[in-house]
Amino acid sequence: MAIESEHRGSDSPYVARVWRGRTTGAGVMTSIATSTSELVFWEDHGVVHAAVRGPETVPTSVPIEAGSDSFGITFAHGASLSHLSAAALVDSGAAAEHVAGRRFVLAGEEWEIPGFDDAEQLVQKLVRSGVLTRDPLVDDVVWGGAARVGTRSVQRRVAASTGLTVGAIRQIERARGAAALLREGVQIPEVVHRLGFYDQAHLARALQRFIGRTATQLRRGGAEDVLSLLYKTDQQARP
Repeated sequence: MAIESEHRGSDSPYVARVWRGRTTGAGVMTSIATSTSELVFWEDHGVVHAAVRGPETVPTSVPIEAGSDSFGITFAHGASLSHLSAAALVDSGAAAEHVAGRRFVLAGEEWEIPGFDDAEQLVQKLVRSGVLTRDPLVDDVVWGGAARVGTRSVQRRVAASTGLTVGAIRQIERARGAAALLREGVQIPEVVHRLGFYDQAHLARALQRFIGRTATQLRRGGAEDVLSLLYKTDQQARP
């Protein structure tokens, strides 16, 4: 099985990434851990589906049908849907009702499914309606910024918008960054140094816990080893 995919960044503070993909054969994909939620759409045998997926704290195996098209809007840390509990979405999701054509229901309202190039138009509408909100503090502290409020307040606000702790988010993102570097062929000691792991054993435990692969497997790669969307953020890309 192979997945043809592409993704892009966004100027919207509510969006981390926009992606789309198509499978060229049936098989099993490893959905690796992620600390963000997303709004995802897919078409399977002519039927359109829509759902909100929450953060995933462990890798899971996902069966994939041949010829399935998918499209997603990955929200930035701190962006959340006001009608859904962030905690309840962790390692879970919520299906959205499909109305007809390219329309779906979210928070009791009908919305048009956007395209890959104009996903931000839907995001803007969700923000204006109050369905999508954002706590800017969360994204700042996740990437090491200093907060002007107490530690307990930070943890409460991060948990309220993501369902996770700051520590869990940073662990997941560091493991994803390491996996991306290893897939690019970066040597293991360099990954350990660049991302601040204690040693190679620490890196190995993080990869097994959040990615479901060893460093050697990631470096070897191969068309048969299919992982969910893997990319480096701007923060992870810095040496």
